[in-house]
Amino acid sequence: MRILQPDIPHILFLFSDTGGGHRSASEAIIEALDLEFPNRMTYEMVDLFREYAPPPLNMAPEIYPPLSRMPSAWGFGFRQTNNPRRIRNINNMAWPYIRRSIYRLVEEHPCDLIVSVHPLMNTPVLRTFKRRKYPFITVVTDMVSTHAAWFDNRADLIIVPTETARQNGIKFGIPEEKLTVVGLPVADRFCRKEKDPLDIRKELGWPHEIPVILLVGGGEGMGPLEKTAYAINKARLEVALAVITGRNRDMKKRMEQFSWNVPVSIYGFVRNMPEFMQAANVLVTKAGPGTISEACISGLPIILYNKMPGQEDGNVDYVVNEGAGIWAPEPDQVVATLRSWLSAPELRWQVASACRRIARPQAAREIARILANHVGITKPEQV
Repeated sequence: MRILQPDIPHILFLFSDTGGGHRSASEAIIEALDLEFPNRMTYEMVDLFREYAPPPLNMAPEIYPPLSRMPSAWGFGFRQTNNPRRIRNINNMAWPYIRRSIYRLVEEHPCDLIVSVHPLMNTPVLRTFKRRKYPFITVVTDMVSTHAAWFDNRADLIIVPTETARQNGIKFGIPEEKLTVVGLPVADRFCRKEKDPLDIRKELGWPHEIPVILLVGGGEGMGPLEKTAYAINKARLEVALAVITGRNRDMKKRMEQFSWNVPVSIYGFVRNMPEFMQAANVLVTKAGPGTISEACISGLPIILYNKMPGQEDGNVDYVVNEGAGIWAPEPDQVVATLRSWLSAPELRWQVASACRRIARPQAAREIARILANHVGITKPEQV
């Protein structure tokens, strides 16, 4: 059992590596806490599924990648369960099996505040509190199509990234005073422009004289990433490609062995995405909320070529309606959009401007200030 330090608040973050950027959101908030309130509190991250859930739920992080490659099944499951009554029934059925694990979590991790960044952790943990024990805040990491599982009325506060997400919370029965729109937390490096893009290109070995198209398929290299890259190559556009295959090693190997017509850099899982986005000219990506938020902060025009049905449908509508990008689900549509933007650069600049308009670069720091306030810490006045 963790022993709390006297007079130093401790925050427990609940997450799991099951997509959706749950880990990166937690890390971004912790980074912001360190920047805003250095040495004023402590915190820890617990993967509730991997560390506490009974079998087979403890395998959720391993099950997620293959499941995410079955979009039809994923979309069906999302739509069928996206209802407060059905979520209650699911939790009631699961409760006898998981309750000991949840009680053990609460006993072994005493804290001053619990922050959940995963939709499936809210109701089980809140249910353990027969009497109010710890303040509980939910940080929603889906951008627009927010599932009913995110919204439990027993939470003290639910932080959402968009107004549409707030309206979803109201629809699911959450009082307006418990909902606040802040944005999606991203790492501070996306918010700072410390290097010239041309210097970054030089470090990465990218060409200086032609636009660079950044292709991303999420951490698992999902979607038609490979087909899209080959289509751009076949079109012989005046561009260079930077392709991130994530953890998909087989794809990376195949693409490295391919004969390319354009300059290409192939990467696996990377940790310097802020530099990649700052140096690129266009982003081609699936409609993940974290990647969209990071691109908007970077002012990087977006072509969305894939989505998770149900969960990411709203992300596509949001990006397109705000003018921050294009929906192009087929490789030839991606090529056509790139050709249009290359022949008329002002179109690309308009999209980049829209990205910056909807960006929320201070979201992580705003969330940090909210959390600090809940544990009794306020930012010292500037002298």
